[in-house]
Amino acid sequence: MDCVQQYLGAARSGSPRTASGSPVAAANRVGFMSIEPRAGRPKASSRETIAEAACELFLEQGYEQTSIVDIASRAGVSRSSFFNYFSSKSDVLWAGLDERIASFEQSLQAHEGSDAAADVRAATLAIADSFAPDSLALGIVNATAMGLESEYERDAALRRARVARAVAARLAHGGADRVRAEVAGAAWGGAVLAAIEAWAHDGAGRTSLSRFLAVAADAAAPVSSPVPMGEVAQLRVVVQAAAFEQTLAFYRDVVGMPQAEAYEAEGGARVAILAAGRATLEIANPAQVEFIDRVETDGDAPSDRIRLALEVSDTVAAVARLDQGGAEVEASARETPWHSLNARLRGPAGLQLTLFQELGPPQP
Repeated sequence: MDCVQQYLGAARSGSPRTASGSPVAAANRVGFMSIEPRAGRPKASSRETIAEAACELFLEQGYEQTSIVDIASRAGVSRSSFFNYFSSKSDVLWAGLDERIASFEQSLQAHEGSDAAADVRAATLAIADSFAPDSLALGIVNATAMGLESEYERDAALRRARVARAVAARLAHGGADRVRAEVAGAAWGGAVLAAIEAWAHDGAGRTSLSRFLAVAADAAAPVSSPVPMGEVAQLRVVVQAAAFEQTLAFYRDVVGMPQAEAYEAEGGARVAILAAGRATLEIANPAQVEFIDRVETDGDAPSDRIRLALEVSDTVAAVARLDQGGAEVEASARETPWHSLNARLRGPAGLQLTLFQELGPPQP
């Protein structure tokens, strides 16, 4: 057990050995497992005693070779008493973190604020609250000696996944699209386990988990969308351009907005849609504008020179919501030839808005 002695050597130097004389007992003195009786402190609980016995056996004879009966016998408790505190052998290592992940999940489920990214960071940092070094930290440092590398990787993956799911759900609830939410969740799950592993290897009894979680949070934060997407999935600015070719060439070739789509319709109508990150710039000639006006309106709400088109998931519901919020409905929702549901409104500040819901391909 040279790796344990090297890790704990500085703290053990000059310290008396406990009755067991084990590396785990020595680990107590650097804070890995708080089971030593101290003045003014009650004797270790059965839970702590069982955890100490388990880790001693993992170090002495290996994780796979140690049974629950072995652990109970070493701890001086019955097999049924073991299950009063732990659901399985691996739970001896993971119970402390699992409790904090459960609190993490509950915290994110309870938050309803608009700043989901801030909620995720706060919940992550809270994992360190009162998290004393325990058998998990000892297991991480001595995974090879205990023979639990494969077991640890499997169990760690489950905890990463729990954190990832909780984060993804919170970010999605806050307005992030599904892909960004899932990617961010995976990053935060990795960040939490990476911080705990770094803390353990740095000497969990001598350093702060909070510091490592803060560093990990800084690394994961950039993939969390800081701005909620809300109800609008896409911003499309529609610009009427009489000099269609020149305008298209300028924004596409000079400004550098690649052409994503282009269409032609009756009467020489032409439109090109240019990509601009999460938004698009739609350039339409006068014939196209007249065509759209015939499709979207009854002819009594002609397009302004600049009109904002907002993609929504439910046009009818969005029209009702905006109407109640102070917008004037210029044209009610109607299905277009290209299978979208469009409506036109006049919003605050005089902006003309088109709300559109993509209906997908027509059903046969």
